[in-house]
Amino acid sequence: MSTTEADLTAADVSWELEPLLDGAATPDELIERAKVMATELEAYRGTVATLEAGELAAMMRRLADLNELISRAGHYGMLRFTENTTDPERGAMMQRLEEASTSIASQLVFIDLEFAGAEDDHAAAVLADERIDFCRHHLENTRRIRPHMLSEPEETVLLETSVSGASAWVRLFSELTSVITVELPDGSPDGDSDSGPATSGTRTASLEEGLSLLQHPERSIRAAAAEAVTAGLQPGLRTRAFIYNTLLLDKSVQDRLRKYPTWVSSRNLANEASDESVDALVTAVVARYDIPRRWYTLKARALGLDRLADYDRMAAVADLEQEVGWTEATSVVRDAYRSFSPELADIVDRFIDERWIDAPVRPGKQPGAFCAYAVPSHHPYVLLNWTSRSRDVLTLAHELGHGVHGYLAREQGIFHQTTPLTLAETASVFGETVTNNRLLDMLDDPGERFALLASVVDDSIATVFRQVAMNRFEQACHNERREAGELSVDRFGELWIGTQHDMMGDSVELSEHYRSWWSYIPHFMGTPGYVYAYAYGQLLALSVYARYEADGDDFVPAYLDLLRAGGSRSPEELGAIVGCDLADPAFWDAGLQIVDSQLQRAEEAAVAAGRV
Repeated sequence: MSTTEADLTAADVSWELEPLLDGAATPDELIERAKVMATELEAYRGTVATLEAGELAAMMRRLADLNELISRAGHYGMLRFTENTTDPERGAMMQRLEEASTSIASQLVFIDLEFAGAEDDHAAAVLADERIDFCRHHLENTRRIRPHMLSEPEETVLLETSVSGASAWVRLFSELTSVITVELPDGSPDGDSDSGPATSGTRTASLEEGLSLLQHPERSIRAAAAEAVTAGLQPGLRTRAFIYNTLLLDKSVQDRLRKYPTWVSSRNLANEASDESVDALVTAVVARYDIPRRWYTLKARALGLDRLADYDRMAAVADLEQEVGWTEATSVVRDAYRSFSPELADIVDRFIDERWIDAPVRPGKQPGAFCAYAVPSHHPYVLLNWTSRSRDVLTLAHELGHGVHGYLAREQGIFHQTTPLTLAETASVFGETVTNNRLLDMLDDPGERFALLASVVDDSIATVFRQVAMNRFEQACHNERREAGELSVDRFGELWIGTQHDMMGDSVELSEHYRSWWSYIPHFMGTPGYVYAYAYGQLLALSVYARYEADGDDFVPAYLDLLRAGGSRSPEELGAIVGCDLADPAFWDAGLQIVDSQLQRAEEAAVAAGRV
């Protein structure tokens, strides 16, 4: 393999996971240590509700040490599994570790239950003690969910059966989608061949590569890729629909037992957001569906089409999409982060230079991209599926935003490192925006500026409006499963097309083949209710970036303070660090106005480039 080819495919960019084991020969050794600690913590049974602050702090520090061991082992198993989901040994290891950690959690479930049941005056007194700083917000949240807690025997049963229940179905879904392949025309780009007309032959590619071709400038290649993706999704579609039906039922049972009023209430509570505030966000976004419709209408004109087809939505508006090698991409992202904060850039350098990233597309590798925080005493990891497309550069910038957030929040410890999902996208979208605007400053050519601004609008629409449309799909599926029973494949397709059409209106033609495209999206399975957090995070991040544009370098320290705070405070308190009032009902309208202004800039650039 030549150097250029290796750079285009990021062939040599793989993470080093062994340090996660912290000197242990296997993750099982870490679990065994955790079991010993769990037995020691059993001594607190029956006393947690009355512990004084110093005693509670000592117990929680021991619990933190135990959680670090379990998280190291669990992340090691999970990350090994994502490298190749078809390897039975990796799957067995991940399952074994998950079963062991669940057993330990069952043994210690009394801790949360007892503290949640403590007398209000006593709980307030111990929570006010500075010795509890490292776990205060975690303990406060434990008391917030006490109306939805069950008895210890009931909680133990639910925990023990979860490994063979919902999590097993999610793993099966992951394994099934990771091996989906698509048959692409021989002439379609693969990192080696040119972008010439397709030939009669085909080549087998991953689902990830097929989806990436929907960004290609040539419509014939996009259409062929969409057809191939649909064909690739067809085998196993009924199985994936059955998995989703099963998970919908499982969630309805859990919600009924725990007395959650709606399908999304448990997610909202975990996100520290009220049902009303989330409804306000969704309502505000749906009320501005005119933005994606305006954009798709403009994009059709720029592409010389009467109307976009579903496979045209993410098309590059540039005449030719250039392949981007790993070296060039990382140089752009490093430079963008350094233009904002040398401290953040130094952390980005470590991710790239110290093997904290796994980038190449491989058979059996989990599709998509993510950042795993791992544990505070270590460092996060980033998974990518690098296809050398220009959008991959922004995905890299996005996931490294997660990475620097997790890295800086390590000082909060294991109870507070992770933020609620509603703030989880803030740093990632901010990093992506910094990279986009850095690139924009470097461009003088009107056509290139329009192409980049088009990419910005595409991303905002995908992150805000499409995610809310998917939230509407989820709501329809959960509610109908509870009211009418199991949904058919056709019914899933109807709900998918209906909620997508609500967003796009007549600006995009949705074909029959698009009906099955809900069936590869992992968030619906593993984290129901997650997707609205993308819209929340995008609008918040854009508002944060607007503060940066207004305040300049003076804003940077406050932003870094926000990242370092992790999840140690409520979303409203974290937003206040950077001057954002998340309790203001008008906040979402202000964020949506920023997206509208992005579209206006793109409209002006399209005129300047002579594309409309």
